[in-house]
Amino acid sequence: MSKRGKNYRAAAEKVDREKLYEPAEAVALAKETAFTKFDATIEVHMRLGVDPRHADQQVRDVVMLPHGLGKTMRVVVFAQGDAAKAARHAGADVVAEDEADVKEVENGPMDFDVAISTPEMMGMVGRLGRVLGPRGLMPNPKAGTVVNEGNMGQAIEEAKAGRVEFRLDKTANLHVAIGKASFDEQQLNENLAALMEAVVKARPAAAKGAYIRRMTLAATMGPGIKVDPNLAQAMENTD
Repeated sequence: MSKRGKNYRAAAEKVDREKLYEPAEAVALAKETAFTKFDATIEVHMRLGVDPRHADQQVRDVVMLPHGLGKTMRVVVFAQGDAAKAARHAGADVVAEDEADVKEVENGPMDFDVAISTPEMMGMVGRLGRVLGPRGLMPNPKAGTVVNEGNMGQAIEEAKAGRVEFRLDKTANLHVAIGKASFDEQQLNENLAALMEAVVKARPAAAKGAYIRRMTLAATMGPGIKVDPNLAQAMENTD
């Protein structure tokens, strides 16, 4: 087992590994234990009481974080004609209109955060499943990333403003960023409250028993801070 660095060990000493922290207390501690030279991301990790093997127990949705993620979101749009014009007007970073453009995206650096497509382009986009899928970038109607021309501007605006998709992984966990360590505590708390509200609303009808089993907050490369899931679910989104 590799040894932890001295900065990590110093940060970990500030965390009681047996304690379930109140959400606001955990947010403050996550900021305090962010030791990287770059602006660390504050992440939430949740273990849910659902079985991801069953289609009726999937958890997938989007949430608008009131204070965004603290980063410039790059958006690629797959569209043609007027929809492509609307995408450029709305500030899309890349617009792919034909087979050559799609191939260029496939072979490119994949340096974008959100992919949006019109329904008509999904036939071409589907071929990129092997590269978009593993990164969670495949456009999907449920995530609001398959849109018609009339909704294109709003979709791009929301993506750049801080709309975040969350989806269950194969081990029944959610991993979602809520901002940067440079955010003040109120901003992070309000982003966390918005996320919790969205996750609770996304609870499948087939889920039985405790929904959020475990919850941890951490800064990039920092120690995990256990959060009381019951108190987190009771947070109020005042945005």
